[in-house]
Amino acid sequence: MQLNLKKPLVVFDLETTGISISNDRIVEIACIKVHIDGSEEIKLLKINPGMPIPPESTAIHGISDADVANAPKFNEVAKELADFMKGCDFAGFNSNKFDFPLLVEEFLRAGVDFDVENRKFIDAQRIYHTMEPRNLGAAYKFYCNKTIENAHHAMDDTRATLEVLMAQINHYENLKNDIDHLHVMSGQTRNVDLAGRMQYNEEGKEVFNFGKHKGKLVEQVLKNDHGYYQWMMDGDFSLDTKRRLTQIKLRSKFN
Repeated sequence: MQLNLKKPLVVFDLETTGISISNDRIVEIACIKVHIDGSEEIKLLKINPGMPIPPESTAIHGISDADVANAPKFNEVAKELADFMKGCDFAGFNSNKFDFPLLVEEFLRAGVDFDVENRKFIDAQRIYHTMEPRNLGAAYKFYCNKTIENAHHAMDDTRATLEVLMAQINHYENLKNDIDHLHVMSGQTRNVDLAGRMQYNEEGKEVFNFGKHKGKLVEQVLKNDHGYYQWMMDGDFSLDTKRRLTQIKLRSKFN
């Protein structure tokens, strides 16, 4: 089957130094440009991000500082990429939320006028989640091949959740029947507060995970931006977040 296109479609993916649109940089970009007639052009570029690639990012995509040491920086290939993508629509996986915003940031930093008007943005992940609901009922059907008889009744949902968890452990060989392992897999290990507004960095220090101070040490922000603590205490943040923030403030004050 051939895609029904009105203009060329650039399907692309980025490998990056991290997951911050404003602070992180591209280290590799892969593009398949599908023309209206179905023919394809391929472009694959490694990019020197101009900053160290964190080990945890290298562990994911396998690209190290040495791999990009002699690669061009983004501003050196920005015009070439912009020309390649001129007049095209775009597609990716989770691209609307991350890849495309980061790509546009790189173009802006490079001073290249990259037109985003009159483009279409296709996100295969969003389509996947729309067509295949990611809720408890779907999980119960997938893992247990059962239907919840009384969905949204607390005990029925709770029983289904337990069965799903047990089925997941049986389903995946690399999923250990171990609470510590399951906790790590659930993605809460770096959170200082339950909402994840603050996280532990690689040195085990608390940093903000949102807003203008994202990535900065909480202690340092509270010391230098005296109004930020009160702004958070007065703001629409969870009581748990405010409690954790206060603990850090008191600890910093008296230690």
